[in-house]
Amino acid sequence: MLKHIPNILTIIRFLLIPIILIYIFTGNYILALIVFTISALTDIADGFIARKFNLISNFGKLMDPLADKLTQIATLTSLVIKEIIPIWILIIVISKEFIMICGASFLYGKDVVVYSKWYGKLSTVLLYIAIVFSLLTKQFALIGIWENIDLALFTLAIIMTLFALVMYIKDLYKKGFIDKQDLKKEVTVDKKEKKK
Repeated sequence: MLKHIPNILTIIRFLLIPIILIYIFTGNYILALIVFTISALTDIADGFIARKFNLISNFGKLMDPLADKLTQIATLTSLVIKEIIPIWILIIVISKEFIMICGASFLYGKDVVVYSKWYGKLSTVLLYIAIVFSLLTKQFALIGIWENIDLALFTLAIIMTLFALVMYIKDLYKKGFIDKQDLKKEVTVDKKEKKK
């Protein structure tokens, strides 16, 4: 039974997404905050249990980050629709997450686990804090400096997510998960095409 707990927690995160959205669209921001926090805690528990008891699976390697990304993107999308945050935040996050999901799909089935580094964890924490702050700001109708703080948190979170993305790609390249020979072949082909 223990070996299924990480995957069960991942599935729970998927099920919590529509609940978060319902609360946001109906203006119940505190309840949305509570469910969003529960989702974050299951994410932490999921990763801890999987690594602590060596219960990492191919399902978890693919679906765990997917649940995380969908939760973030769905929540941010609802905040944009409700005009709580600007749309550029969502566009940047979606672009970054799309690349990360492609990377997770590429590694699916391979005998490799890409562990989160400090910068990846920090970017996720900052983004979660920014979302929580947005929900609190909207719930209590905070304006002025509070809105500036919220925007600053999102800006900092996005800077860290972009930094994390660059570092993960660099790490995969150095460890050979990105085929360097293929990259060289592509460059050669491009040169030949240019000559033609």
